[in-house]
Amino acid sequence: MIRKFIDRLLGKAPATDDGLPAGVSLGQRVEYGVDQHKIDLRLIIEPAVNVCKKLKDAGYEAYIVGGAVRDLLVNLEPKDFDVATNATPEQVKALFRRAFIVGRRFRLVHVIYGRGREHEKIEVSTFRAYLDNADAASAVKGNEKTSRTELDGKSHAVDASGRVLRDNVWGPQNEDAARRDITVNAMYYDPSTQIVVDYHGGMNDSKAKLLRMIGDPETRYREDPVRIIRVLRFAAKMGYRIEARTEAPIRKMKALLANVPSSRMFEELLKLLQTGHSLQSIAMLKKYGLDRGVFPILDSYFEGIATNPAREDFVNRALADTDRRVNEGKSVAPSFLMACVFWHEVSARWDALRAQGESLMPALQAAVDATFDARIGDISGRGKLAADMREIWQMQPRFDKRTGSSPAAMLAQPRFRAAFDFMRLRADAGEIDMALVEWWEDYSMGDEDKRRDLLEVARKQAQSRPREPRPAPRDPRPLKTSASPAPVPEAERAPAPAPRVSAAKQQMLQLAATARAALADGATDADRAALRSLLDNAELPFGTVGPDAPPLTATQELLREFADLTLVAIADGATAADLASARSLLDKVEKKANTTRRRRGGGGRRKAGAGPAFKDDEDDEGDGAE
Repeated sequence: MIRKFIDRLLGKAPATDDGLPAGVSLGQRVEYGVDQHKIDLRLIIEPAVNVCKKLKDAGYEAYIVGGAVRDLLVNLEPKDFDVATNATPEQVKALFRRAFIVGRRFRLVHVIYGRGREHEKIEVSTFRAYLDNADAASAVKGNEKTSRTELDGKSHAVDASGRVLRDNVWGPQNEDAARRDITVNAMYYDPSTQIVVDYHGGMNDSKAKLLRMIGDPETRYREDPVRIIRVLRFAAKMGYRIEARTEAPIRKMKALLANVPSSRMFEELLKLLQTGHSLQSIAMLKKYGLDRGVFPILDSYFEGIATNPAREDFVNRALADTDRRVNEGKSVAPSFLMACVFWHEVSARWDALRAQGESLMPALQAAVDATFDARIGDISGRGKLAADMREIWQMQPRFDKRTGSSPAAMLAQPRFRAAFDFMRLRADAGEIDMALVEWWEDYSMGDEDKRRDLLEVARKQAQSRPREPRPAPRDPRPLKTSASPAPVPEAERAPAPAPRVSAAKQQMLQLAATARAALADGATDADRAALRSLLDNAELPFGTVGPDAPPLTATQELLREFADLTLVAIADGATAADLASARSLLDKVEKKANTTRRRRGGGGRRKAGAGPAFKDDEDDEGDGAE
């Protein structure tokens, strides 16, 4: 009786005899052969097939699941591949050399193939049970230590609004299917038998281009309010219509999204903008009243275009270009999109500081800092994303320098292509002369003779152009006198300029600093997530491996070993020995980077023909370019 009363308070449907809420069905298993689904195996990446095969060879069930199956059925190449199995996270991890358990509320395993930008990550989840919320705390078996500890002392798996807080209770495949959101996302594909397993009519809905929620839509939205955003994203991406029952509660349940962590909402915004149909996604948000009061970044954007229509044109061009790249199978960078969204705020602050007499680059740096403080609080904590945005912005004035060694140095920058595309958008929007874009395009694509000619033309243009007057200093300089100036106390002297450091060594220093925070006692999930993001996405100087690749340098060998040990040390279940090994190697990485800085900064020029200043000096530029 008490439990039924609590269920009514939480808005839950009464349970049926089998323990499931009313209106929830486990469905009927239906299998479709290759002659019915016509999935093209060539669209499935080899790592996904290998993960399924290895799990099945070990005696477990394993299927490609979710959005990948949805895309394969309409002959689209999936962006990501997820695998579902009846093996627990610990059992999955034991089968693969580079497998890491992630998450506490929803425990998954990331199986990694490859390295650097070319790596593939297969996300493996265990079939989850469809348990009544109040039963979750007592349903965890003894073979799941982490889950049992997680649930100790907690009697509910949901919060007061019905949002699922924990979901680490394993069950059979049919219950796992019932836990998924919409029918077209609840199908399983076995690449070895080429059978599609469907419990809820997803195959028929796919053919009808229909988005239909499994179970009662209001209850499912309460379990996970982000499902509201997902339904709209799929409708925009796939061109499917939303079933009436699934559509009806969307507007009135918008307030539930306020309970979702801001970091997860930011990830959902990026997914909306990177579907290849970003303009349609924003239109879908407007249609259902979710364009305001849901995503703070969109709020600031819509506020900005109300007073500056040029900003809307600029961002729309960026979104259209992003859609084009996605549909051509090219990669897109979240940092590029965010840099476009906030460029006009940075630009306005930059112009204001320049008008006050601030120098070019210090004014831009101050404008970037002010924009991060005012608008992008959540992003500012995302080390790599924020760093990439800053770099794209700060490279813009450097495109004006087309003499000497500056152009060659620009081409060597890891973010050159993103900064160049950003400059092109500025030219398309009329901010700068298109001739500047054409010069850089010719220079980046030309041979040595072509580049030499372009530099000569740019030099003559610079000589014939009248110099702009320098901005007046804020404080007038003291008049010079014939008397000798008083010596400046040592404490007041300006610090000596920092020695120049190659891009590869800068990346080593960034990696060391991020790893130091993630490996420290008391490190947070955010610290560990920042390190995983850096190791997954940063263009670190790992080098390449293969029959035709050059031998790895000592630095590359060190970084490869360090990356593997560190990922093990920050994974769930890591031992004290794992942590100690990673910290020991971290000391070597820091010593290598700092030694390099001292040697390069100290002393004069090396004599012609002299050896490198440090062991891997001749490999520095190549290290950062992979």
